Formats: sequence, C-alpha cells, structure tokens
Amino acid sequence: QVQLVESGGGLVQAGGSLRLSCAASGRTFSRYAMGWFRQAPGKEREFVGTINQSGGNTYYADSVKGRFTISRDNSKNTVYLQMNSLKPEDTAVYYCAASDIFATTMSRSYDYWGQGTQVTVSS
Repeated sequence: QVQLVESGGGLVQAGGSLRLSCAASGRTFSRYAMGWFRQAPGKEREFVGTINQSGGNTYYADSVKGRFTISRDNSKNTVYLQMNSLKPEDTAVYYCAASDIFATTMSRSYDYWGQGTQVTVSS
C-alpha cells in the first residue's frame, strides 16, 4: 500500500515556473515507477510524464516535453515535477500516481493516486 500526497501547486503567470512534489508513505516507494497526470475542467485526465524506479529514465507527453522535468529522490520517498515556461493551457489539477510498469501512459495502469494539487496559469 502506498499513500501519495501532492504539494506545490498554485497560481503563476504565463512563462513562470512551479515545482510540484509528491510524497509517498511506506518503504516500498523505490519499487514503483511514478507518473504525473493532469485534468483540466471538462476534460479527461491526461498523461504528463513518468519516471522509472531508479530515476534513470523518464518519458513525457509531447505537450510538455522540453518544459517539464520529472525527478525522484528515493531516500526521501518523493517525486518531483519541475514545470517551466508554463502556459495557460497547463492549468489543471495535477496528480501523481504509482505503477509497477514504467513508461505506461494509461491511467488504469497506475495503482495508487494522490489527491491532486491545483495549478493555475494566468495569461
């Protein structure tokens, strides 16, 4: 069982940056690949990116590639999402999730989810 808690969301102007954190409970954090998803009002949940268990590999959606970076610190049971050059279309609730499978973009492949944190980008 893994419990995930996101933090770091907020309001930022277009072109700005935010770093989201996702803290995991339990001693098995390092066995999971971690993903970030987002959901804007009236839209389906969208894959953002994922990082493998060791942190050595990442995979991103085309919409965020080159602007967002995922990292993790297994000693702190935490995964991060650094978001740069933010755009109004990045506005959404951002969720972290844990999966046994790396590089999966499908939300149904993730077993554990956080409660989400709101990111709002103003134009």
